[in-house]
Amino acid sequence: MPQNKLPGDHVKIPKTLPENIFRAYDIRGLADTELNDNVVYAIGLAIGSAALDQGQHRIVVAADGRLSSPRIRETLVKGLTASGCDVMDIGTQPTPLMYFATHQLDTQSGVMITGSHNPREYNGIKIVIAGKALSGAEIVSLKDRILSQTLASGNGQYQTLDIERRYINYIVNDISIAQPLKIVLDAGNGVAGAIAPRLFTELGCEVVALYCEVDGNFPNHHPDPTIEANLTDLKHGVQQHQADLGIAFDGDGDRLGVVTASGKSIAADQLLMLLAKDIVSRHPDAGVLFDVKCTRHLSTLISHYGGRPIMWKTGHSLMKQKMAETGALLGGEFSGHIFFKERWFGFDDGLYAAARLIELLDASNKDLDQQLAALPQSLASPELKVATTESKKFAIIEQLINRCPFDESKISTLDGLRVDFADGWGLVRASNTTPMLILRFEADTEAAMIRIQSQFKQQLAGIDNSLQFGF
Repeated sequence: MPQNKLPGDHVKIPKTLPENIFRAYDIRGLADTELNDNVVYAIGLAIGSAALDQGQHRIVVAADGRLSSPRIRETLVKGLTASGCDVMDIGTQPTPLMYFATHQLDTQSGVMITGSHNPREYNGIKIVIAGKALSGAEIVSLKDRILSQTLASGNGQYQTLDIERRYINYIVNDISIAQPLKIVLDAGNGVAGAIAPRLFTELGCEVVALYCEVDGNFPNHHPDPTIEANLTDLKHGVQQHQADLGIAFDGDGDRLGVVTASGKSIAADQLLMLLAKDIVSRHPDAGVLFDVKCTRHLSTLISHYGGRPIMWKTGHSLMKQKMAETGALLGGEFSGHIFFKERWFGFDDGLYAAARLIELLDASNKDLDQQLAALPQSLASPELKVATTESKKFAIIEQLINRCPFDESKISTLDGLRVDFADGWGLVRASNTTPMLILRFEADTEAAMIRIQSQFKQQLAGIDNSLQFGF
């Protein structure tokens, strides 16, 4: 492997670290202060050391389009090579291309610098070592390595590589579309915009590109397709251009949002029902994984078609691990992460998920609105957020679970507290990325929705009467 000159000045290993940057699914914090050069260099050393302990000597590195990403990538690479690991830098790319590269190049390890959908002053690091996305205690162990100075030392090599062509070719060869659709793509000025129009054009689609210029200032709207307001321009674009479909991506391209030809946004669990029906009908007994925030209709539909419904914890790293453990062919989160194992690699990829949806629609004589209308429906809330503090959020959930005040219901404490009633369900869990409680509800009738929400609010207020509910 040729060695290129590595930029960056000397940095030092810090004696203390910001506690809150080591999250449940990744490392994340304020780019200019919490993820300063000394901290990032030390994290690079720790990741490299952990990889070497597992026999991994090569690491893929990629970064999103945030303003702070080039500086963080440069410093992280310096730390990785100082540990003795070789680095294959694939440049500014969506997260799925980093995952793809770990399957296609001579390594099973990779690091993605991305703030995902967080405000522009944030950034973060997603990590895969030996084919496993790090989470929980594995993330914390990196901090412990740094503080205990359990760090390898070496002189790794650095190489830049282009993976885009291989990624596009792989998807074009995998997806079969006879009558390509007219689609509007909204990347929200995130990094997916650099590749999405080209990918879908090569698939034969007629593409209208919206905010596909990569700009870390996010001048048009924030790249988070779970926020309805961020889909306003996409809805307008779909109707203005009389398109068949609208696709929105988050900041690093591992999640998607979908808008139908009629301008209706589709919740990810509804999309997952369509994809599950397709896969399970062709693969009897296939496992389909979904997180605790998803509709209860998913389980019924999957079972009806002969599949195995598997509910699991929220979090892209946790979902990927469970996909591998269960052998599930499909997985999805309410946040828009979709994981394909059938014909793909089991990681979350908003671009590939969009291509699979287009393929599914092409094979049917019904448009997306018609197909969704045929699915079971209930009244459903979006994610509802209740502000608290980092120190209180987990304690509140623990107290609620210990009280367990809900009678004549099915209780799940897999991730927070989910209570299923005969006519609906409610969920409250502590966010792993923000000082918030996250709630979601589904019910057969408006009266049931009001009753279930009232029960949750009453119980939570009994634990902490300072909580403010906006619903």
